[in-house]
Amino acid sequence: MMGHYDPRTVGAQIRMKLPFLTPLEARVVDTITGRNDLDLTTALRQVSEDAGVSDAMVVKIAKKLGFNGFRDFREALVVYRQTDVASLHSEISPEDSSADIIRKVFQTSIQALEETMSIIDVSAFDRAADLLHGARQRDFYGVGGSAQIARDVAHKFLRIGLRAGVQDDPHMMLMSAALLGPEDVVVAFSHSGTTSNVIDAARLARQQGARVIAITNYAAAPLSEQADITLCSTAQGSPLLGENAAARIAQLNIMDAIFVAVAQRDLDRAEAQLARTRNAVDAKRRR
Repeated sequence: MMGHYDPRTVGAQIRMKLPFLTPLEARVVDTITGRNDLDLTTALRQVSEDAGVSDAMVVKIAKKLGFNGFRDFREALVVYRQTDVASLHSEISPEDSSADIIRKVFQTSIQALEETMSIIDVSAFDRAADLLHGARQRDFYGVGGSAQIARDVAHKFLRIGLRAGVQDDPHMMLMSAALLGPEDVVVAFSHSGTTSNVIDAARLARQQGARVIAITNYAAAPLSEQADITLCSTAQGSPLLGENAAARIAQLNIMDAIFVAVAQRDLDRAEAQLARTRNAVDAKRRR
């Protein structure tokens, strides 16, 4: 029976597990996903011989990717391919017009948003909003591009009167984490989930009793091991833009939704504080 898959989740499910496969397993996945003739009648033997591995190895890889077995994996790929979700963004070419470039860049982000929305764990989202709403202090950690997301969301929290700080320097992250306690919450941003500075700060914050929310592109990443809650973006990116560009947009949207959920928990207070903030800024401008 086909059609029980949400095609948006299939690409995300495979992509999020790929970094944790062995090089051989990753090569087998590339071989399978690269087949243009894959359909519901494609035999396991065809696939395993093509990839140069045993039938058992293909089944094992399918299970590692979160499917019940080869047939389940095959069906998911067929469903995925039948939708325009799978139209992977082609490399930017010298012949591309400005319209082509706009379409390719925007399509990358639209796909990242659609897929990320389809995999968000609503109960984890609710727990994250509750923690951030009830926290005494909110620390946001990220380096490079991730620091920009941290700054954006911390700014929003401050505007509704919720204390938030951003650290993007490894030493400052550790110093700030050392001051946290059980009433505090850390939001740690890392696209790869392997940024050692962010992981170290998250670990220290946890040792101090603080709660940790991880925002990453890979659910099984080392950062998630230090987190109470992990919220995942999913972006495959393009060779020129890289993954980070699309993931950044998806992560900004996750945090915008979290911010709205936190504000909603005390809407009158949030709106009153927003008005006070606006008035203070306007008064400064008039001076």
